[in-house]
Amino acid sequence: MVTVDGSYIKQINRGLILQQIIEHGMISRADLSKKVGLNKATISVQVADLLDEELIYEMHQEHHNVGRRPVMLSLNRQNGFALGIDLDHKNITYILSDLLGYPVHTEIIPLETSNYETVVELLATQIIKFQAQCSDSRYGLIGAVIGVHGTVGKNEKAFFVPQHQWRDKDLKVDLEKETGVSVLIENNANASAFAEKVFKSQDSENLLSISMYSGMGLGIIMEGELLKGYNGFAGEMGHMIVVPDGKLCTCGNKGCWEMYASEARFLQDLATLKNKSNLSYEDVESWLAAKDPVIIRKIDEFFEFLAIGLNNIINLYNPETIVLNSQVLKMYPGAIDRIKSLLKSSVSQYRELKLSDLGKDACAMGACALAIKSFLKVPELRLDLSKNHLPADDCAGTII
Repeated sequence: MVTVDGSYIKQINRGLILQQIIEHGMISRADLSKKVGLNKATISVQVADLLDEELIYEMHQEHHNVGRRPVMLSLNRQNGFALGIDLDHKNITYILSDLLGYPVHTEIIPLETSNYETVVELLATQIIKFQAQCSDSRYGLIGAVIGVHGTVGKNEKAFFVPQHQWRDKDLKVDLEKETGVSVLIENNANASAFAEKVFKSQDSENLLSISMYSGMGLGIIMEGELLKGYNGFAGEMGHMIVVPDGKLCTCGNKGCWEMYASEARFLQDLATLKNKSNLSYEDVESWLAAKDPVIIRKIDEFFEFLAIGLNNIINLYNPETIVLNSQVLKMYPGAIDRIKSLLKSSVSQYRELKLSDLGKDACAMGACALAIKSFLKVPELRLDLSKNHLPADDCAGTII
């Protein structure tokens, strides 16, 4: 017979209550009782604890009818901050958010080395800096989550990071030792997929997020949960071979998808064809507008290889939503229609194909969301940035 500990049930109820407070922004005790399905006495006890811990606060809603004004509960969003880090090949992006996921500070620092010890030192310095900036809030820096562009095991070790050629690095342990801050390591594509689910596609239970910038990363959400596989390495579709004996990839294989459909490879090949070393997105945009024959030929190839990989992925996962995260695709008018026209198989089934609104911030934003979910221990996190702008009275406490 399975017995359930009372403290465990209390923790579950607490998470459900916090989840409803977050989703509604403001909610009364009576409405909480209805939404969560708990009696008013249980709600009162839990709310009292959350108020004592200063995770939530009370406010009186405007009320023009006769009688008492309803007392509303809201999350005390400025009493803690989450740090999301995108550890890419040439840059490290840091986003500091409040407890509702709203970014209060963003910083991008160039990365000019792949030396592991040097990178750990750089990361630790920044984490400690952010920790100091958050020290005046009740919970300070609640945690740092790092999105790594490589395979990350369920033990959170970076098993292999191709672009830095790191193998079996315990970044979590090394950084926690240096900073004293709780650190979580996640694959960058998983963090991006989580961001799409939490901030943009909240009702999609089966979502694929494909990051196309420095490589091709696939984050998979099935039945509302991140799908990681046996060791945690699921989703490495960038290293799916699409051209047998093709271009040599940093993973050691030849003909990997990311060698033909990632933005990094597209820009690198285009720079060679144009004999331009410092090629920018602005160059690409202007050439597209001018219908330059070189870029038209190259982007036709780009779309063809993108569609090959997408067709394979769709057949494997039968997703509800597919999110493509690419600056180049955003520049191309009618990109989604063009891709759909290349997905001709009657077998491939999906509901929605769209471009990401989060862009290059997706990984770090998803990392912030993962830190928040872990700290608050909510079963599901749904955040709406359009509603999360800080009221004027709250801005004074924002970290800058």
